This record gives sequence, C-alpha cells and structure tokens, in this order.
Amino acid sequence: MQVSHVIPASTMASAVVFDDPNLIAHAGLIPAMALAEQTGLFDLIRRHLTLTGPGSAYPAEKIAVLVAGMLAGADSIDDMDLLRHGAMGKILTELRAPSTLGTFLRKFTHGHVRQLDAVNSRLLAGLQNATTTAGSPLLPDAGELLYVDIDDTIRQTYGYAKQGASYGYTKVKGLNAMIVTATTPASAPVIVGARLCKGSTASAHGAAKLLGDGLGTMKRTRSTNSTNSTKESAGLVIVRADSAYYNHSVIAAARRAGA
Repeated sequence: MQVSHVIPASTMASAVVFDDPNLIAHAGLIPAMALAEQTGLFDLIRRHLTLTGPGSAYPAEKIAVLVAGMLAGADSIDDMDLLRHGAMGKILTELRAPSTLGTFLRKFTHGHVRQLDAVNSRLLAGLQNATTTAGSPLLPDAGELLYVDIDDTIRQTYGYAKQGASYGYTKVKGLNAMIVTATTPASAPVIVGARLCKGSTASAHGAAKLLGDGLGTMKRTRSTNSTNSTKESAGLVIVRADSAYYNHSVIAAARRAGA
C-alpha cells in the first residue's frame, strides 16, 4: 500500500484550534497553582518585589501566569498564549496577553531579580512546611543529612537574536548558567538558586556568592519544621562540586555556612 503525502488543497488554509469552553488542556496546573497559593507565593511577590512604572502593575498575577505557562511547556513569550485557550480562564482568572507579559519582564533589573531570589528562598521553606504537614516532605530528613551541589550547565540556542547567549568552553552557543541544588538520600534534587553567566567566564566566577545564598536558603528551609534548633544545627551539610570550584572563596563560603 502506498501512502499519499500530498495535502489536499482544501485543507491547506485550515488550522487546529483548541477552543472548547468546557475543556482544559493542562489540568495539571490546577494542583500546581493551588500549591503555589498555599505556600504563599503570591503574598511573597507582593511583599518583596518593588517594580514601578508603566507595565509593572499586578506583579503577582503576571508572575503566576508566567509560572503556569512554563509548567505547561511554554519557552517563549508568544507561547504564553496557550493559557488563553479553552477553559483555562477557569484556572487562572487573571490571564494576560503575551505582549503584556513581555512588557512586564522588560521592567526587571538585576536588583529585581535578586528580589525574586528572596521570594524563592522563602517559598522553598513554605514548600517544605506544606509537604511535611502533608506527610511527604520535599526534602525528607534534611535536618540530618543534606547535600548541596553547585555546577554549571549550558542550554543550546539557535539564531542570532537570543539575548544572553554566547560560546563557552564547550564550543556550543547557548545560555550558560550556574545552578545550586539540594538533595537528601531520600529525595530528588531541588533547585535552590541559579545565575546566568557569560560562556567565557570561569566556572567558579561568582560561585561563592551563589553558594552562600543557597546555603542560607537551605538553613531557613531545614529549620522550618524544627522544634529543636540545636538538633537542626547539628545536622550534616555536605557541599559537592568539581575541581573547578575548589578555591579559597568557595571553600570559605561553605565554612561560613557551617557546611
């Protein structure tokens, strides 16, 4: 049997549209956004983010839409339109157009990114608290043994207009990032902090600051459910990294944090 690969002319101008007002394309967003609200994400954003000027209004609502879009697979501003199909408006009542979200993101400076770091730090403590209360801790036994890993990674990009993309030692053009993760013997890794960096920058450049922030975040997270601060402080924290990070500033940051 021979299969025809010719598209009929009558269907050339047609398109598939998900527009049923009673169907939700990404139902997994329902528990995810409920958890975000339960752990205080939106209150934290309102408390710590200080964007001003045109396009900066309702930051918690806009960040909620951005988080939901990324969870649903969006990897560009235009992709955020996927949240406006079908009955998605019943999950997110404060939807915004992609162009509005793009204007919002262009208001961010490095200082505002650091404010989101503060939000993330407190959100992890909230997640640990909520999941522990539910009987399935995000980081089980974190007060006894915790591994904190730091390393760099690259995500390849294509084209010439991608802001921040550059070549690194891998000879691949992309977005270079340094990431700190935390894990216990009974958990999957949890991203604690991340920074974009130039591809030509040495791996350990800025690592001490990022590691120090990450260890501070984990100290707050580990003590969230503690009734015995002495026991919590006696828990073992092990920092792991490859030889590129073995220098005085990184070791000093780990020692200052008691790791």
